[in-house]
Amino acid sequence: MDREREMEYRCVQCGFGVKTLFVQYSPGNIRLMKCENCQVVADEYVECETMILLIDLILHKPKAYRHLLYNMLKEESPKFKGLLWKLTIGYLLLDVYRYLVLESGDEEWGLSTSFSSLVWTCRKMFTDVFLGNFMLLFTFLLVMKISPSRCAGTPRCKDFLLAILISSYFKIFLVAMMVWEFPSSVIFIIDLFVLSSNTMAVQGVSFFNHKSSDGVGEKNV
Repeated sequence: MDREREMEYRCVQCGFGVKTLFVQYSPGNIRLMKCENCQVVADEYVECETMILLIDLILHKPKAYRHLLYNMLKEESPKFKGLLWKLTIGYLLLDVYRYLVLESGDEEWGLSTSFSSLVWTCRKMFTDVFLGNFMLLFTFLLVMKISPSRCAGTPRCKDFLLAILISSYFKIFLVAMMVWEFPSSVIFIIDLFVLSSNTMAVQGVSFFNHKSSDGVGEKNV
């Protein structure tokens, strides 16, 4: 337990715990630390601009997700819980808007819409959003349990939830549909990008969970 507390960061290459990512000698003069396990720089994204990180996230590079989830967003931070709640609310609101866009093509809403019809639509909307996301999370957890190679470890609930929320950043493109008119088929393209990004992030979290337990065990021996 003491060793896990000392190892506050992770190597984005192998997932091994490291005490610090860099040493600062003077303002603007830093030296990136190497991982004791793989003997390469633990996290090169420390000295990269945010735009480079965003580009690598779009390109689905595993190291970018590992840097963001383990070395940038720390659970010990006082703002962590607030960030988690904000991401969850934003995620659900975008899903609600997605549902409304898809339903607007099938139903015509207007002033003549009855109250009972509006209530039924709201109930259907929330059922679709919450049940759909529950099935998505359950499917990812099930795959991690039955897959012996790619997902050898089961991450903590907070790590898993944060990985899903962060990797769903493609949903922000739904906001563009509020300004410009796009066919509803664009939503399914966005869904594919979100699903592929979710898969990459979840694999990274599971990989790190497995490597971390193995690494600590080897050192203790």
